[in-house]
This record gives sequence, structure tokens and C-alpha cells, in this order.
Amino acid sequence: MNAKHLICLDLDGTLLTDEKTVSPYTKNILQQLKEQGHEVMISTGRPYRASEIYYNELGLDSPIVNFNGAFIHHPKDDTFKVVHEPLDLSIAKAIFEQLEDLNIQNIIAEVKDHIYFHYHDEYLFHGFTMGNPVVQNGDLNLTLQEEPTSILIQAEEEHVPAIREHLSDVYAEQLEHRRWGAPYPVIEIVKKGINKAVGIQYVSETLGIKQEHIIAFGDEDNDFEMIEYAGTGIAMANAIQELKLRADEVTLSNNEDGIGVFLARYFNLEGRT
Repeated sequence: MNAKHLICLDLDGTLLTDEKTVSPYTKNILQQLKEQGHEVMISTGRPYRASEIYYNELGLDSPIVNFNGAFIHHPKDDTFKVVHEPLDLSIAKAIFEQLEDLNIQNIIAEVKDHIYFHYHDEYLFHGFTMGNPVVQNGDLNLTLQEEPTSILIQAEEEHVPAIREHLSDVYAEQLEHRRWGAPYPVIEIVKKGINKAVGIQYVSETLGIKQEHIIAFGDEDNDFEMIEYAGTGIAMANAIQELKLRADEVTLSNNEDGIGVFLARYFNLEGRT
């Protein structure tokens, strides 16, 4: 019997295929591991409302890490101590005021499952309103009255480096920023010190699972800390090169059952499909 493991799954580009589905093979392997007593957990940049469908599809009964670690809760256990680490509201508003100076097209602020759009954008609206959140449109300096869990900045590709450089120069001690890839190329901002590793460490300690028994899968730069923190950090074949260099191993892509194939081999489940 293997020691109890915590298996941490990023969603987009990792667990999910490019069609945003979980493959039957990988789902079956994860089910077998749950039946053996291992913990399977989602760790994503998405808010809970946009990951709940996969949480339910996998039949999970574990905490979940959302907003890259800024929000951690257990959907099925009210006794689990919730963690919410939002950005300071004054810093958020200082960024809003620099919209034009930094050539920012739009800003979205999220407070758990409440979304604030500075400008209404139909494309972004459809992408970020999965799960029927409360939505408001209008000047964020007026509409946002509480500390945001995260901020998303939309800008033309040519302006992104300057925006990120500004964020690093001015707010290095207050925030972290990440670049999302397709289909929504935005800059995500969260509180300083927040990342997926913080989230999975909190969960693993709560569950009494040792760091060496954590397996994590990812593909993007918001997975760096998680992959390095996990006892076994796995990059997908489709992952960015910088993540592959940090990982212990590279598995097949998100479209080739990379998670299922690795876990079947690691836990000696070959042939049990």
C-alpha cells in the first residue's frame, strides 16, 4: 500500500484537454487512486465557480485552491478553515487610476464570485462569467468597495512588458503578477506571497500529508512554485519551457492523458482501464 498522497491538478492545459474536458482514461485513474485513499485536489487560477463543474465531475471530496492560492476552501466541509487573501483596496485603486497612462484596455476585479468590469466587453464577459456570478460594470474606483481577490488587466501585447515592469517597480512589496495565455491573454494580479504552493502546503498540512507525498501537475508560469514545492513536480509536454526546467519529470500532453499515464505508472496501475 502506497503512503497517502495528495495529487494536485491544474486545470487548463493540464487536466483539461484543449476541448476543456477530462478524458475518460485520466478520470478512471484518478477514481482508482481516490478509492485507494489518496487525495485528489484541484489547484487553479480559476475562481471556484469556474472549476466547480470539474470538481463535481471527478466526484471530489477535498479542499480546492482557487485564484492561484488567494482563496482556499472545502466545498463539502463547513468545518474546514477558509483562507482568503485579497489585495489591499488602496493598491487596487491606485492601479485603476493608471489605466490610460499604462495603455490598459480593460480591468476586471474579482471578489470571490463577484465580478467587476471597468468596461463591458462581450468576449471577456462570456469567458469570465461561467458559474453565474454577480456582475457589475462601471468605473472600478466607484463600484469596487471591498478588497479584490484578484485583478485582471487586459492590454495589447505590445504594452504588456511595460505594464508588468511598472507593476514590479512600483508594487514589488505588495503584489504578484502573472501572464495568462490563450484564450484570455491577461495579466493577473494577486497579493504578494500568494501562489499555488502556499495553497497546497496549507491543504497538505491540514490533511496531514507530507510534502514528499505531494504530486503536482502544471503547464504555465503560475505553476512554478507548486511544481517546485511538491515532492514530485510534473510538467505537461505542452508546458512552457521554464516550467519543464523546474519539474522533476515531463509527462505527455494534456491531450494525451499525460496525468493518467504518469499516475498509472507511478502507482503501478497499468492495464487497469
